Amino acid sequence: MMILKRLIVLICLPAIMLSGCVYSFNPGGNSSIESIAVTQFENKTIESGLSSRLTDLVVDAFIADGSLKVVAEDAADAVMVGVLNSYERKAYTFDENDNVSQYVVKLVFNITLRDGDGGEIWEESFYSEGVYSADDETEEDGQVNAASKLVTDVLNRTTKDW
Repeated sequence: MMILKRLIVLICLPAIMLSGCVYSFNPGGNSSIESIAVTQFENKTIESGLSSRLTDLVVDAFIADGSLKVVAEDAADAVMVGVLNSYERKAYTFDENDNVSQYVVKLVFNITLRDGDGGEIWEESFYSEGVYSADDETEEDGQVNAASKLVTDVLNRTTKDW
């Protein structure tokens, strides 16, 4: 009888221990999400074209990452909606003669991820800034720097938040 109990323990113990070690990728905290649609981001600033470029960068990032399939809105498990709420360019650093040596571009975006039924999965405000040299770079370089950080943050929030 004692041998039978030990045999049962030896067989069941590894199964019980392994059951607590199951690992699952769970994008956005919802395992039913396998595809995403990214709608054209709205622009509430006077900076024309920036929201379109950011939309394209986010779509490209999802495609490159491969965690979620990018599809049309009517076929998506989740839909991303974004609004560019604020755009600002300011002097960032100055040289010894008080000339601007660097500028900073600041972006504030609100992003909402909704499920296929329109229910909110998450909503978050993202702040990003990009610094660029006044001597040999343009404001667009600052926008690219800020957009790169923003895209990384959005991608991580959507696919890596487990």
